[in-house]
Amino acid sequence: MAARFFLGFLILLLHSIISCGVYEDQVGLADWHQRYIGKTKHAVFHSHKTGRKRVVVSTEENVIASLDLRTGDIFWRHVLGENDPVNQVEISLGKYVITLSSEGSVLRAWNLPDGQLIWESVLQFSAPSRSLLHVPTKFGLERENLVFVFGGGWLHAVSSIDGEKIWKKELYTEGLDIQQVFQQDDSDILYAVGFLDSLQFVAYHISVKNGEVLEESKKSFPSGFYGSMLLVSQDILVALDASRSSIVLINFARGSVSFHETYISDIVPEVAGIVEIVPSKLSGLFALRTDASLVLFRFNSIGELVVENTFSHPTILSDSISITEGHQVFAVMQHAETKVHIAVRFVNDLTSDALKETIELHPQRGNVQKVFINNYIKTDRSHGFRALLVMEDHSLLLVQQGKIVWSREDGLASVVDSTTSELPVEKDGVSVAKVEHSLFEWLKGHMLKLKETLMLATPDDIAAIQEMRLKSSEKTKMTRDHNGFRKLIIVLTKAGKVFALHTGDGRVVWSLLLRSLRISEGCECPSALKLSQWQVPHHRAMVENPSVLVLAKCGPDFLQSGVFSIIDSYTGKVRSSQKLPHSLLQVIPLPFTDSTEQRLHLVIDSNFEAHLYPRTPDSIDIFLREISNIYWYAVDSVEGIMKGYSFNSKCKADMEDEYCFNSKELWSIIFPAHSEKLAIIATRKMNEVVHTQAKVIADQDVMYKYISKSLLFVATISPKAAGEIGSVTPEEAWLIAYLIDAVTGRILHRVIHQGAQGPVNAVVSENWVVYHYFNLRAHRYEMSVIEIYDQSRADNKDVLKLVLGKHNLTSPISLYSRPEVVVKSQSYFFTHSVKVMTVTTTAKGITSKQLLIGTIADQVLALDKRYLDPRRTANPTQSEKEEGIIPLTDTLPIIPQSYVTHSLQVEGIRGIVTIPAKLESTTLVFAYGVDLFFTRIAPSRTYDSLTEDFNYALLLITIVALVAAILVTWVLSEKKELRDRWK
Repeated sequence: MAARFFLGFLILLLHSIISCGVYEDQVGLADWHQRYIGKTKHAVFHSHKTGRKRVVVSTEENVIASLDLRTGDIFWRHVLGENDPVNQVEISLGKYVITLSSEGSVLRAWNLPDGQLIWESVLQFSAPSRSLLHVPTKFGLERENLVFVFGGGWLHAVSSIDGEKIWKKELYTEGLDIQQVFQQDDSDILYAVGFLDSLQFVAYHISVKNGEVLEESKKSFPSGFYGSMLLVSQDILVALDASRSSIVLINFARGSVSFHETYISDIVPEVAGIVEIVPSKLSGLFALRTDASLVLFRFNSIGELVVENTFSHPTILSDSISITEGHQVFAVMQHAETKVHIAVRFVNDLTSDALKETIELHPQRGNVQKVFINNYIKTDRSHGFRALLVMEDHSLLLVQQGKIVWSREDGLASVVDSTTSELPVEKDGVSVAKVEHSLFEWLKGHMLKLKETLMLATPDDIAAIQEMRLKSSEKTKMTRDHNGFRKLIIVLTKAGKVFALHTGDGRVVWSLLLRSLRISEGCECPSALKLSQWQVPHHRAMVENPSVLVLAKCGPDFLQSGVFSIIDSYTGKVRSSQKLPHSLLQVIPLPFTDSTEQRLHLVIDSNFEAHLYPRTPDSIDIFLREISNIYWYAVDSVEGIMKGYSFNSKCKADMEDEYCFNSKELWSIIFPAHSEKLAIIATRKMNEVVHTQAKVIADQDVMYKYISKSLLFVATISPKAAGEIGSVTPEEAWLIAYLIDAVTGRILHRVIHQGAQGPVNAVVSENWVVYHYFNLRAHRYEMSVIEIYDQSRADNKDVLKLVLGKHNLTSPISLYSRPEVVVKSQSYFFTHSVKVMTVTTTAKGITSKQLLIGTIADQVLALDKRYLDPRRTANPTQSEKEEGIIPLTDTLPIIPQSYVTHSLQVEGIRGIVTIPAKLESTTLVFAYGVDLFFTRIAPSRTYDSLTEDFNYALLLITIVALVAAILVTWVLSEKKELRDRWK
């Protein structure tokens, strides 16, 4: 009896431990989240004696953020979205952050300490124009607290307290370009100056109180003006003439306008090349940037220009700031290889420096692109300076007292492409899992865990447990694990920098700035384009490290040549890099590798000629064997034309390049411009694994999936419906979905959704497509699913035919033969707007699929594909229920527990990447936008593994206890049976 009681107690104890759920403190064990802001455009310091010292920035990713000056951490942050770019940021009254965005149409005030929105004003808009914000630096008791905004042809005065529009004045005239809005010593007159048709200077004198135009000054300049003007003093502006050969000083004092023109060659004879005005705001100074130098000018009391200094490239100037009354300083940044010289100089006396420092910068950060300075009072009452540096790789650094106080890798806020790489194998190819622990360490560790579970551990035991956990930090090791969870995520950013991130904790393992390669003088600023796996050596015979291919363009034009770089995945070192002798229009990775396991790639140039890489005899042999099976397509979204191509054996006869091939047009599809506009094109992932082609349905029938990697999904919308949702009536809007074969151009299926409008998001996997759009008639978002099946194999259901081999399952398939397909489709309402969609991928393709949806709330939602089964009915039969078909509802359910990101947000989410792990049940998920997020999910639960916190020691003790209980009960049973026989 005692043995049975003890056995029951152990079973109850075991079950009470392994059946617990996931608690809030477990979030973050298998995932990480990193917050960024992007490349800084504007920065305003707020370092008063009281309160936290901070800097408020706006970025190219449309982010407004407040950063701690001591650590660089984010106090608060707001991401305004793609359609709301930030134009300017200022601080008003020492407590409000004033931001102007959307080309001057939206003015907001944020609370400086916590970032809460105080008010928002939507301003009147006539036509697109330059947007300007002027916040007075001084507010008297008799003055109203006004800020002045020019945008869309209107000048507004807005109260900084509550956002009320006090007055407005239209300054829009055809050809008028207002370039500066300012006050002179915070007077009662506001000046708005600009150009009219680039030939005439215009100055408006406007009353601050009511917006009345007090005076309007105009004067023509025969040569015309180029670019923008710069305010260098209270009543003098500087600009360039149309030919950029002379400097024009514009004096508009006392209502009269006068010009003073000085030829640049007269004062700086050595200046050559393109000249432009540096937009730095320097009191009494201005600078010109040429091809070879930066020249600093000052004008004297009689209006003559004087060259103050000449700096070699690259040199960056900051805006000037006031340190005391009558004293202003600015910073000069000069590069010398990996060092940067920082000099803070007085505006009135350039011969003396308020500060002179030299700092060492990592060469992979590139050059300094912007600098913002701030002063503070040291303990000895002298002036100190801190500099905020915006680097070429979009990183942000704070420099103070000759040291880098903190740095932020904000280039990761602009990821454009990503791939993965396996980590190295440890100890000469032996699996890491087999050599991590000795048997004694394993037993010691589990005994300590058991004592901790039973609350019998001493303080020394707890310290030993913590030490063992630190030593065996599984997820951060730089070696691969047997489950395939530890990998490198290699990302390419908009700045042209490549980062390798560890999936364990998201740390940067290495980084490489493409511009640091200095490939050629003709390609100084390569722009990021494509990232692809180049070489993945087999781990059983690994001689070389894996490598990735980075392709970049030498300019924004598609006719520009490209850059071809191969980078070691483990070290970030460049194996080879070259400037391509041809343009780069499209890159096609091929599913073939040569004898050294380098993946073949085709680079299509602007002449639609294909260039094969790597340029080796082995690769050309493989390509010529497979050339008849290689096809590609091109899309002209503007003209609405799709074309399919194959390859000829060689390029033009006069070319001797054996790795160049001509393209031959096979088919074309023209979408009528008056009725259809291309919205999206989606295709299957090249590395997707399909477990089986057959699908067994409820009545034991078999349907064969139409599996073709050349299947394209194309969605078009009516041209009128290309605008925002609700901009057209349902009768004027429609969406047409196509399934097209990319080899033959044959349209396999076409369906029209009347009253549907974009934006359209779609994902293709196996034999099905899911796409998302807006239904104007129902005023709701919809998701539709299309599944396509191969009817030509529908006769393979006779067992006798299968046994005798009289079936066509192994017969070759030609896409040129007309396929017999059957299509099933269904539409459902969906409550969220969608930014991006993808589908989970696993190693063998056995696990059920889930859709990963980036919602408008910047979260990732996992939606089971079974909800998007077109065979769902309102009353499924018993056999259909056994198959797993869910009863039909008009709306797709959103389960709160299905959010992969939990309560976190991936701000500005742009892409979701799924990576198969070695465990068939598990998918690794990487989401990127302004933030980065990584986790792993199991769409069908972890059916092939135990959880990481499973208590093996308790299981072992339970087994031993069960065996002992069995032995005890067996002995007692034998004795009882013997006693019964003696009776």
